[in-house]
Amino acid sequence: MLGLNFGLVYLFWGSTYLGIDIAVEHIPPALMCATRFTIAGVIMLGYCLLSGENIRYSAKKLLQLAIVGNLLLMGGNLTLSYAERSIPSGLAAMLVASIPLWFLVLDSLLLGHTRLSGRSIAGLALGFTGTLVLLWPQLRATGEIGQRQLWWSVALIGGAMSWAFGSVLSKKWQSGPPTFAATAWQVFFAGVGNSIFALLNHDLSRVTWTARGIGAVAYLVVGGSLIGYTAYIYILSHAPAAKVSTYAYVNPIVAIFLGWLVLHETVDRYVVAGSVVVIASVILVTSASVKKKSQPLKTAEAAAD
Repeated sequence: MLGLNFGLVYLFWGSTYLGIDIAVEHIPPALMCATRFTIAGVIMLGYCLLSGENIRYSAKKLLQLAIVGNLLLMGGNLTLSYAERSIPSGLAAMLVASIPLWFLVLDSLLLGHTRLSGRSIAGLALGFTGTLVLLWPQLRATGEIGQRQLWWSVALIGGAMSWAFGSVLSKKWQSGPPTFAATAWQVFFAGVGNSIFALLNHDLSRVTWTARGIGAVAYLVVGGSLIGYTAYIYILSHAPAAKVSTYAYVNPIVAIFLGWLVLHETVDRYVVAGSVVVIASVILVTSASVKKKSQPLKTAEAAAD
């Protein structure tokens, strides 16, 4: 059962990059995210009610869940959705793979309960080197397309930092094991936040609903948010953190392969070399021992992809 759920996370979360790339062809990113997360959030909250799980929280807790959900799924996922209109899904996935590196830095700086080991510092240095390799073609580009890809790649790194910051806050505010209900509220509030952004950005006047786009959004709701995240919640409760974190370097490989297979994206030597370096750095960081400064930290809150 555990192996099956790992496989579901690898497949469905790895394929979300392809789904997003297809969805934003004719649907504005904010409207796409609003549709995806609102529907998924309502379904998840409905499931909690039907299964008898408590979804009532204090106003303070709901505010915290709203902040975390929007940092993850607006700051992180909305940025990704915009970026994939300009850069290949495989490259986007590899830049997002840097999240564990940013999480380590922010966890150490903001929470202060852990300190970076020598192995972690080496992993960080390796990861930033890999990111530079990935961005090298854009850094050297002089044309408009190359410059646009560079800026969206940099913005995507900022989105990864937003995801990591949301994860750190979730870890700080977590008062027990991660619950499906709390995750459902995060997803729902992210849907609300993206809806507000979409309305302010007049996305409804610029959308073209196609069967291909609607199918991609439906896949993201079912595969990415419902199946993928349910499987993630399961393995989070049944597997060591080091094994759970393997999705961070398996998913980009799945994304690169699907981008090449379905969208015929180019996989050049920079993508290959940068991917190898970034994945190696994430493995190094996630497998490094944690040096605690005080009492053990609580398990990080789950976050939807």
